[in-house]
Amino acid sequence: MRRIDDLDCIAALGIRTLRYPLLWEQLAPEQPERIEWQWADARLQRLRELGVEPIAGLLHHGSGPSYATLSEPEFPALFARYARAVAERYPWVTAYTPINEPLTTARFCGLYGHWFPQGRDPLTFLRMLLAELRATVLAMRAIREINPAATLVQTEDLGEIFSTPALGYQAEFENERRWLGFDLLCGRVNRAHPAWSYLKYAGLADEEIEIFSDEPCPPDVLGLNHYVTSDRFLDEELDKYSPECHGGNGRMRYADSEAVRWREEGKQAPAELLRQAWERYHIPLAITEAHLACTREEQMRWFFEIWNAAASAQREGIEVRAVTAWALLGSYDWDSLLTQARGFYESGAFDLRAPFPRPTALAGLLREIVANGTSAHPALSNLGWWHRQIRLHNTDRQQPAALRRIYQPGRIVENDGPGPLLLITGATGTLGQAFARMCYLRGLPYRLLSRAEMDIASDESVHAAFDAFHPWAIINAAGYVRVDDAENESWRCFRENCDGPAILAEACMEHGAKLVTFSSDLVFDGTKTGAYVESDPVAPLSVYGLSKAAAEARVAAMNANALIVRTSAFFGPWDQFNFAATTLAALQNGEPVQAADDVFVSPTYVPDLVRATLDLLIDDERGIWHLANAGRLSWFRFAQKIAQHAAGDLSLVEQARDVIAPAARPKNSALQSERAQLMPSLDDALARCFAEIASCEPAAPAHAG
Repeated sequence: MRRIDDLDCIAALGIRTLRYPLLWEQLAPEQPERIEWQWADARLQRLRELGVEPIAGLLHHGSGPSYATLSEPEFPALFARYARAVAERYPWVTAYTPINEPLTTARFCGLYGHWFPQGRDPLTFLRMLLAELRATVLAMRAIREINPAATLVQTEDLGEIFSTPALGYQAEFENERRWLGFDLLCGRVNRAHPAWSYLKYAGLADEEIEIFSDEPCPPDVLGLNHYVTSDRFLDEELDKYSPECHGGNGRMRYADSEAVRWREEGKQAPAELLRQAWERYHIPLAITEAHLACTREEQMRWFFEIWNAAASAQREGIEVRAVTAWALLGSYDWDSLLTQARGFYESGAFDLRAPFPRPTALAGLLREIVANGTSAHPALSNLGWWHRQIRLHNTDRQQPAALRRIYQPGRIVENDGPGPLLLITGATGTLGQAFARMCYLRGLPYRLLSRAEMDIASDESVHAAFDAFHPWAIINAAGYVRVDDAENESWRCFRENCDGPAILAEACMEHGAKLVTFSSDLVFDGTKTGAYVESDPVAPLSVYGLSKAAAEARVAAMNANALIVRTSAFFGPWDQFNFAATTLAALQNGEPVQAADDVFVSPTYVPDLVRATLDLLIDDERGIWHLANAGRLSWFRFAQKIAQHAAGDLSLVEQARDVIAPAARPKNSALQSERAQLMPSLDDALARCFAEIASCEPAAPAHAG
């Protein structure tokens, strides 16, 4: 966190306790005696000023700095030495999570080999677990010598294991093993403990185990880190599953996959996990991580479900102290468990892809929960994907059948689930149909309207639709799109592209509904050298561009809450009439493709555009936004990229000068956003697009959980 002002954003949510990193490897990266306090001093002082109590995290995952290794015997003492230094520096800090998820870290480091020091056997795993737990015991002893009131908030991911009957014995073993870290800290592991024989079989000496029963350090709060994919399903029928799921125990080969995707009953209810932990320990509980890397409404649904589960457990008499929205500022590269440095970002309550942390709808949900204990956001009216049939994989390693249905070109599925409706205009257009598909996928109830059902340029028709459907938002994907014909049909172009959005803007303002409407890169004249941003002045060259610029002005004047999205040069898997599709068809037929090398655009992958637009709508963003895949290139270079991604013949792509057309086009209409870069790169989008086309079955969104 480079900006100390980020703490003010967090405090503004109403949060009064914050898991906060004082990470060993960051504060003492080179030598144990050389601790760089400046960063931590400033931030902890700001937290005190804001009235926010930190829970100090000293080691999140792995071994910490380069001079400490989990597999080395001096690790616990080195770590405890650092913990003492932190307590001496900040004697007023009373809550600590010395080492986050020790059992999970030991599994990933010592059993699966994902993280350094990459062990792959039970003894290495157990020695690393004991090293972390011993380090925790010594750290809390050192901290309490400085501050006797210091509390231990010990976290762990406690996903439950399910299996086929043949693997019931393995599920039983892993379901007992998941408690091992807590049991050791609580001094419960003795010769009668179910795990004793496993510990001995792996090669541990009695004294290595018994030191924890001799010197227990029970947590003051048990922190349960819980994710949609925490629960696992074991199945010996390997051919159902992708190879990366395959593994074994030396006795049987089996697949280890997400229970939510493969088990008909789905995952365990969060309230059940709280009951299990309470009945086992009767120690106060907290959900210390509740996050979902998914679309905005699914992030909200997951946190809201966890919150409600905690409230329900409290009513049952279970002492639940808190629910943690982890991580507030998002995370990088957790899609690969940090095994690849790709810079893949998942936003949290704030989105860091903006110049300053941009509050998302999840931030709004947290504020509402702090203030009222609940929320009535329309996106919460439906169940999360982990409860819907769309979650289930079928048996040939393909996407769920529900996904195959909605991705069929030309097929529009029905509105999905209960709750207030989104109205989508433009039933016959690429964009309207894409929104319908995505709303189905995301569990956002909608109605896709044709012009006969709602003529956006008719005030009477618009108000009749409001009376019939009572929408919470309208997505206007309708409009006049024939740029050249508009030169001779200006009245019709302005009716559809300007009058219609203005009428919708006024009606949405009157009815308290949100509005999204679309503009174009053709509002610019192309004289700028680089890509255009939202604040650049418009100067359209064509009637079509004039109609879009006029619509922007009228909508903004009538409805300050409206979201106006400028975009450019669609391509995608769901229609055959875009530049990418026609170029691909020509290349596949061995035909040459001529494309201008002096006209620059920002091609936009329709699924990415729709996904980002829906997130912005749910976030209650407003004003003008530029949404196009990152990259400025000529039509010729775009055609070359298409050939490269499709393994086509590059020699068939030929340079051409810009073709003279009835409507003037800007030589440069590339777009980028000064508000936030929410769209993936063009290369990333093309790779996904052609993978979907090749399989005739588009892959699930990048944030599908």
